Amino acid sequence: MTSQQTVAPVTAEAIEKALLSFLEQRVKTTVEPDQDLFKSGLVSSMFAMQLVVRLEELYDIAIIGPELTLDNFRTVQAMTGLVLRLRDAVGDA
Repeated sequence: MTSQQTVAPVTAEAIEKALLSFLEQRVKTTVEPDQDLFKSGLVSSMFAMQLVVRLEELYDIAIIGPELTLDNFRTVQAMTGLVLRLRDAVGDA
């Protein structure tokens, strides 16, 4: 007997939903997709590095060089865009 694992497609909506869920579990409050996570004090630069690792592992991407800026992690929308850009770049390679 074999089990089949269903992998959800990587869409902007799916990434955003996963990020919101992860963040809300960690910071114990509701997070909006366009909320500035640093300005609101919900995310520190150390936690941003944890987000880097999580995104790399979940979406099989490498966040390096010019992509390692706070602006790419400032909002859930920015992180979603980053994941999509990097996945597209991998697909094009």
